[in-house]
Amino acid sequence: MEHSTTLLARLLSLHPKLIDLSLDRITRLLGALGNPQRRLPPLIHVAGTNGKGSTIAFMRAMLEAAGLSVHVYTSPHLVHFHERIRIGKPGGSTIVSEARLADALARCEAANAGQPMTFFEMTTAAALLLFSEHPADLVLFEVGLGGRFDATNVIEHALVSVITPISIDHTDFLGSDIKTIAAEKAGIIKPGTPVVIARQEHDGSEATLESTAERLRAPLVRSGQEYHVFEENGRLVYQDDAGLLDLPLPKMAGLHQQINAGTAIAALRTAGFGLTDTSLFERGITTADWPARMQNLSKGVLADQLPPGSELWLDGGHNLDGGRVLAETLSRLDIQQHRPLVLIAGMLASKDSVGFLKNFKGQAQHVFALGIAGQTASRTAQEVADHARQAGLSASLADTIEDAMHIISRQSWPIPPRVVICGSLYLAGDALSRNQTPPA
Repeated sequence: MEHSTTLLARLLSLHPKLIDLSLDRITRLLGALGNPQRRLPPLIHVAGTNGKGSTIAFMRAMLEAAGLSVHVYTSPHLVHFHERIRIGKPGGSTIVSEARLADALARCEAANAGQPMTFFEMTTAAALLLFSEHPADLVLFEVGLGGRFDATNVIEHALVSVITPISIDHTDFLGSDIKTIAAEKAGIIKPGTPVVIARQEHDGSEATLESTAERLRAPLVRSGQEYHVFEENGRLVYQDDAGLLDLPLPKMAGLHQQINAGTAIAALRTAGFGLTDTSLFERGITTADWPARMQNLSKGVLADQLPPGSELWLDGGHNLDGGRVLAETLSRLDIQQHRPLVLIAGMLASKDSVGFLKNFKGQAQHVFALGIAGQTASRTAQEVADHARQAGLSASLADTIEDAMHIISRQSWPIPPRVVICGSLYLAGDALSRNQTPPA
C-alpha cells in the first residue's frame, strides 16, 4: 500500500487552486464512491471563524464521558495530516491509522479518475468514506472555509448546525464585511434543523444568521436568549429551559473557552442526546483539550531551553479577534501572577499582522519576529518586526524559534518570563514538532 504522504502530495496537483469553493466536484466524486455522506451516523455540523475546533473538543469530551463513540473531522492539522480524522470507538476516538487513511485516499483517487479536485475536497471525501464504514454514535464535522460552498456542505441532514463566533478572515474568499461573511457561514443551516449560535462580537452577524434561520424555519438556539453561559464565583454557570448547570471552569484557559464550552453544551442538549447527568458535563469540560489554543508547553525540547521558572505557551490564533482573546487571556494570567510577557510571532502574508499585534500594545515587553519555516506564504521576519513596531511594540528578528529561545535565555530576568509563540497555526505546528510534542 502506498504511503499516505505520497498520496497526499500527488493529490495537491489535481487542481491548480488550493481553495476553490464549489460543491460540484466533490458531489461528483461522492457519487462515484456510492454517496457515503448518506450513510453516516447522526451528525453535528460546525461553522464559524473562531472556536470551531475547541467547541468540537468540548463536545467530544462530553460525549465520550458518557461512553459514546464519536467520529471527528477538523482542519487544518498541526504536525501530521492524520490529526484531521478521528475514528470513534468505545473508550475514546483515536487519530486515523496510516493503513486506514492510505486505503481511503487510494480509493478516492481511483474513483476520481484524474479529474480536477481540490486537496480539501479529496480529503473530505476520504473522511466521509471512513465515517460511513465504521459504526459510531455521532459525527462532529467541522467546516473548512465559509459554509455555503464548503466541501463539508454536501451533508444533507444534521441533528443540529452550530455557528461559533464570526470574525473578519479569509476576505479573499468570503467577502470583506461581517454581514457577507456571516451569510457564507449561514450556508450550513438546513431547513427545519435547529441552529445553535454562539455569542457574536460583531454587529450584523447575528441578524444575518437569524434571517437565514427564519427563512429556512430552523429553530434558533442563541447565546444570551435561548441559553446563557457566564462565570460566577469561579464556576461556569450554564442555563436554558431545561435547567441550570453549575460547572467547574474549563481546563482550557480564557473567557472565549467558556463561550465555546457553553456552545458545546447547547449543541448537545439541542441534539437530544440525553446527557442529563451533570457529572458528564463536568468531566468533559475539565478534560477537553485542543492543541495550540493557549496550550501550556510545560515539557519538551523548547520548554527546556527557557530560563528556570519560565512559562511557555502556544496559541494558533491569527486574526483580529484571535489576537484580542489571546491578549485578554494573557491579561487575566498576569493578574493571577505577573510575569514579563515576550511574544515569538510569525504570520502569513494574508493576515492583518498589524491588527493582530496591536492587541498586545502595553502588554508585551518584546516581540521576536520570524518567518514560518516551510511556508512560502509567510511574512518575512522583517515584515513581522516592522508591523509589530507599527503596532507600538518593541521588536527584533529571530531566525528560528530556537534562536529566539536562546536570546531569551541569555537575558537577565528578575522574574522568569511568560513566553508565547503565536500568530499562525502553521507556526504552532512547527513549534509542536520542534518541541517533540505532536498532537495525539
